[in-house]
Amino acid sequence: MTQPRRPLTDAERIDWLRLIRTENVGPVTFHRLLEQYGSAKKALDVLPDLARRGGRAKPLTIPAKAEAERELAANAKLGARLLCACEPDYPEPLAAIDDAPPVISVRGHAHLLKRRAVALVGARNASLNGKKFAESIARQLGEAGLLVASGLARGIDTAAHKGSLGSGTIAVMAGGVDVVYPEENQGLYRDIVAQGAVVAESSIGTQPQARHFPRRNRIISGLSLGVLVVEAAMKSGSLITARMALEQGREVFAVPGSPADPRCQGTNNLLRQGATLVETVDDVLRVFQHLKAPLLRERQPDLFAPSAPAIPKESEVDKARGIVIENLSPSPVAIDELVRGCQLSAPVVLTVVLELELAGRVQRLPGNQIALI
Repeated sequence: MTQPRRPLTDAERIDWLRLIRTENVGPVTFHRLLEQYGSAKKALDVLPDLARRGGRAKPLTIPAKAEAERELAANAKLGARLLCACEPDYPEPLAAIDDAPPVISVRGHAHLLKRRAVALVGARNASLNGKKFAESIARQLGEAGLLVASGLARGIDTAAHKGSLGSGTIAVMAGGVDVVYPEENQGLYRDIVAQGAVVAESSIGTQPQARHFPRRNRIISGLSLGVLVVEAAMKSGSLITARMALEQGREVFAVPGSPADPRCQGTNNLLRQGATLVETVDDVLRVFQHLKAPLLRERQPDLFAPSAPAIPKESEVDKARGIVIENLSPSPVAIDELVRGCQLSAPVVLTVVLELELAGRVQRLPGNQIALI
């Protein structure tokens, strides 16, 4: 579930930033805390006790107010805006996903995020023909009024940004909004800041690491109504983006390629699985004619629905904690399946899971799953 759309005060923005930068607090946990306690400030107050009840021995690392203020100042100095997920300027398609980043930094023209977007991704070691096709179709998509989103990587991503630079493009960074990767795209990055927008979930100065890229990919697909894949091997980040798009209820498009080229095996497999085949821009535009941006009110109800008591009694949670832990293992299990298996109320199980995550004893995985660490 999501918070009501409203601007935040300066104090609330600092609380949001402190909460999402807190150790062991990811996007899903962040939104759960806000739903259960009503505000980031109240959530920050109860975090130490929740982590202790989950079995954590040492204190949880919570950023001080001064640290959040420094991050806000760093964004302002860079000319970047910090948007929180409940605010009116935060893109609604992204806010509608279950693990929407609570806070994003936006450098460049933030108003572009209001436009309907299509993601264009593909191989880093793309062929010359693949890059030419990506640049051409990105240009045509932009001319048709669509915003083109990609990840500023080598190959197809770079071609997509170049093709749509004049009409509007958005680059989603794996690290901080100020950290360009690969280094060779410094010039393109500056052009995108001047004519498009750059978005990042991590704090300024964060160097991209391998674990950041799948998180980055969910933002690329989350911003978009559909994802177009041009050249992708069977095991590639582009296929992760396509899978996330499907999980988010977005369209998936793929460009067919030679069966003799390993870079086309992933896209050809997407087509076998039902992706829309794309040979010209009209193949994309034809589908986009009937697509509507996912609205927040259209999200499916889930176990976090507020129909049940938000905060169960501590005595109930104490009794349930052992049952929940007994039903967990290093193998992932879906939250709803865990609730059924424990034969406990959803609020009680979710509170125990929240405690365990804050204690660093479980990790959240795609598909609303958790596993013991």
